[in-house]
This record gives sequence, structure tokens and C-alpha cells, in this order.
Amino acid sequence: MTQTIQAVRGMNDILPDQAPLWEYFEDTVRDWLRQYGYRYISMPILEKTELFVRAIGEVTDIVEKEMYTFVDRLNGENLTLRPEGTASCVRAAIQHNLLYSGPQRLFYAGPMFRHERPQKGRHRQFHQVGVEALGFAGPDVDAEHMVMGAGLWRRLGLDGIRLEINTLGNSASRARYRARLIRYLESRAGELDEEAGKRLNTNPLRVLDSKNPAMQEVIAQAPRLADDLDEVSLKHFQELQDLLRNAGMEFSINTRLVRGLDYYNDAVYEWTTSRLGAQGTVCAGGRYDGLIAQIGGKPAPACGFAMGIERLLALLADARAAVSASAVDVYLVHSGEVASKFAWNVAELLRGKGLSLVFHCGGGSFKAQMKRADTSGARFAVIVGDDEAAKQMVALKPLREPGEQAQVNADEAARIIRGSNFSTT
Repeated sequence: MTQTIQAVRGMNDILPDQAPLWEYFEDTVRDWLRQYGYRYISMPILEKTELFVRAIGEVTDIVEKEMYTFVDRLNGENLTLRPEGTASCVRAAIQHNLLYSGPQRLFYAGPMFRHERPQKGRHRQFHQVGVEALGFAGPDVDAEHMVMGAGLWRRLGLDGIRLEINTLGNSASRARYRARLIRYLESRAGELDEEAGKRLNTNPLRVLDSKNPAMQEVIAQAPRLADDLDEVSLKHFQELQDLLRNAGMEFSINTRLVRGLDYYNDAVYEWTTSRLGAQGTVCAGGRYDGLIAQIGGKPAPACGFAMGIERLLALLADARAAVSASAVDVYLVHSGEVASKFAWNVAELLRGKGLSLVFHCGGGSFKAQMKRADTSGARFAVIVGDDEAAKQMVALKPLREPGEQAQVNADEAARIIRGSNFSTT
């Protein structure tokens, strides 16, 4: 017997019963972003590996251990499935001269890929919505992004998501701090775990992001980056806080908050929840003023954020609104040669009136078809037999709300369905 082929581990199917929640989330997000003037952009899933090495950092976990990278057997190019979206979006903006006409507010959505150990809230193929503001110096745009996040949580009915902010300063500030942090960590080398030991001289700031309980005392006593910030970075961070307070935003300053990508500078932040265990970050971002030049464009400031769709959907415990919004309006039941021909015309007429409709296929008795109609989730059944066809009428039966079956013409059926709650005399 031939063995059944399974999906790649950590790369999951989105099944029809799950799709309504995804569609509800995506529709909500698109509407929310357009209210803030963000325009959609779509980039390829495959990029040249050099893009991510240059942008994310050669000694980051993503580049060293997590990227799906291969050599194209046709032309020998080194290619990578995108592990994140910012580098691709910036590459597209440079390649197509998007900044020539001024700053750009952009958003994208789609799958990202990282070779990690699959667990709850962490998959090898995962989906993100990314938001990028290119050409804005901030801190007003930084604040806008955080206020936007709070607004989305309200729209989705999500609570318990907390905002933590920090500043990484500019490159000179981080260089001073990096040297001081390395000296401190070397003085406590015997207390570092294996991961921290590897990062000590390559990416020491990432040591501060360790979740290992045994490392927390070392991290708590580490020098503070804030002590190495220059006046410009401090001013930017203070203005950001003032803007957030003026907007009524609740936030906390987490001086140990660092991001896993080398391109960040100045303000960084995370939206976190305690409801998802170890994978509690649902949205994160910050400023990356050097990235555009780093990839090869003309220097320009920028900032952005990305949110994990799977993690946010896990918080949407009550999906009834999403399912209701996605249910079809009509299931069309028909039996008899004359009735079936008339039913085709009725189906297209109702669809032309803006209604969603499933036309029963495969034959079967009225009883069997009505059972299908009920399990379909449709709001109404439109029933066509030879008697109805002879009269150029349909029987309209509500499936999800009170009301009796009534015989009406197709135009009247469309009016009733669009205007229901259903009632007939």
C-alpha cells in the first residue's frame, strides 16, 4: 500500500472550517490599515540570500540557523525563502524607486519561513502582516504605529495585550554599550549558558533576550544601554513617550527589550500577552533608519512592525462573528428537469443581486437536499420544484431565524434575504 504523503512538519494547512476566521481577520486588518493611509504591496516569497544576510545580520539566529536556503540548480543563485518581510519590502522600494515621489506608507501580508522547532504559536511556515513607513524620521510615526496597534486590538475585541517599549540608540551608542556589555559578560563567563557563550562576541545584546531562568540574575545585573545613549536618542525616546501619553496609551519601559534583527535602532517595542505561554509576542517592531542605505538605497529613515497572524487568531476565542459574516446567504434546492433549468436562472439572478449562493449538485431527494442546506450554514433555502417553475416562483425558507416558508418570485426573495430579519404573512 502506498504511504500517505503528509505536509512538511511545521507547515500547516488552513482548512475550510478555519478559513472564515482568517478571512474575518484579514478583512478587518485591510480596512484598519487603509484608514491610516497604508497601501498594499506584495513581494516574492523567494529572494536572494544576500538580501537577508546584509539586512538581518550574519551572526543572528535567523541567518545562522533558521533560513531555508538553497542553490538554484538552473543558474547557481543562492536563494532563500523569506524569513521576514521588512528586508523584502525595502528592497522593492529601492528597486522600483518608490521613495522618489516622497515617503511611503506600505503594508503586506503572507507566509514567512524559519526552520525552528514547531510548538504552539511557532511554525516553520507562519503568516505575518507587515507595516512599513519609509522616509519618516519620527517619533510621530513610531507613536502612530503603536496607537494603530491599540486600535486593532479594540476592533478585534482582544484584551490583555500589553505594550513594552525601549530604545537601542544609534550605532555609536550601541558600539559603546556593546563593548561595556562584553566586558561584563566575560566577567561572569562561568554563569553563561551555551547559547549566551556563543553570542558573547558575535551578538551580545541578544543575551539580554534570553528566556533561560538560570540567566535572569546575570541579565538583571547587566549594564544598562540607557547609560550610553546620546542626547539625540534620548530626546527621540522622550518625545515618543510624550506622544503616547498624550494619546492615552498605556505602556511600560523594558530596558532589556532588544530585537533579534541587527537593523533596528532607537525606538523598539513589543505587544505581548500572557495567554500564549512562551510565544507571547504577537506584534513587534521599531525604527531601522540605516537599513535602506545598508541594502543599497539612498539613505532614508524608516520604521515598521509585523504581527503574527496565527498567534492573534489563537487569541480570538469567540469566532462566531467571523463565521456568521462568512456564511453563504442561500442554498438552492431543486428537483425535476424543468425545475433544475429554472433553478439555474434563479441562482444567477440572486447572485446578480449581490447574494452568495450554493447551487445543489449531485441530485438527491428534497429531504436529502434540505439536510445539506441546513448543514451548509446558509441563512436561507430557496426551493424550486416543477410546481414553482411552472409559476416562475420559488419557495423561500429561513434556516437560521424565525419565519415560515413562503412562495415568492426571485426578485422578492432577494429583497427579503437582503432585508431580513425574515417575516411573511
